[in-house]
Amino acid sequence: MASASSAPSYLTDVPLHHSGEKPPDHEDRSTSVPIHIVTQASQLPVDFLEPSPDKQLVIGFDCEGVDLCRTGALCVMQLAFPDAIYLVDAIEGGQMLMKACKPALESTYITKVIHDCKRDSEALYFQFGIKLNNVVDTQGLDVGISYVEKEEVRVLLRKDPKFWTYRPLSELMVRAAADDVRFLLYIYQRMMEKLNERTLWYLAVRGALYCRCFCVNSDDHSDWPSLPPFPDKLKVDGNVPEEEILSVLDVPRGQMGRVIGRRGSSIMSIKESCNAEILIGDLKGPPDKVFIMGPVKQVRKAKAMLRGRMVDMY
Repeated sequence: MASASSAPSYLTDVPLHHSGEKPPDHEDRSTSVPIHIVTQASQLPVDFLEPSPDKQLVIGFDCEGVDLCRTGALCVMQLAFPDAIYLVDAIEGGQMLMKACKPALESTYITKVIHDCKRDSEALYFQFGIKLNNVVDTQGLDVGISYVEKEEVRVLLRKDPKFWTYRPLSELMVRAAADDVRFLLYIYQRMMEKLNERTLWYLAVRGALYCRCFCVNSDDHSDWPSLPPFPDKLKVDGNVPEEEILSVLDVPRGQMGRVIGRRGSSIMSIKESCNAEILIGDLKGPPDKVFIMGPVKQVRKAKAMLRGRMVDMY
């Protein structure tokens, strides 16, 4: 599938998937794939640029940037395919390159596997008008992976937040960016083996909600893609889970401290009382909103409790 026009300067190893618990000793556990730096759309696979129901894809996905959010700068977008990793240079390629990627990022025919998509999606939406869709977000699973380059980059980012803006991309930048996606397809394949269909549906719904979390200003998400429906074959004896929603609570100026509580105590106590996930913009914003997701009744309960915090005195 690789279609970059020039020979790659870098290679990286990706783990091979073997059905079952352990691969045979005589079989390789990894293979080398090229890393392509992309500055023009023609360097990307046609199957990615032109999504089709006849050629559905699963790719690893991530973004790097400066203070990645609506107001930061998205600098590199990583795409991991089984046979290659593409580093889409959003600085060199600009709006034209990102616009070419928009159909794929919004397509239901291309599954994007990512670890924590919220800020990536926010940056794509506000900087390029892209509504990230069809995401499998691994953040709910204990699959964090550390490596030497990641720790080096973290140190450099603390010293120089503009690290990802420098060009040409250094070897450290290339390898760190590739490392963030090279395990994702393997993780996805293992998930497909281990998780039942109901759990996979839940992950798909929660991924869709994460994508729009920091992008919406109200409970009206009608301009975003519909949430994945519950599979018909799992609707046995009326055993259908309650609808999952994302609700946005506006917090009056000066009241966010009461909502959060000292050292997050208010948020934590509400989370313990409700089966709902509660997110705040924190330093990156938006500073005046709380995002609540989960089953309808639990979200409404959490929202009512949060409103109560805004009027109660300590």
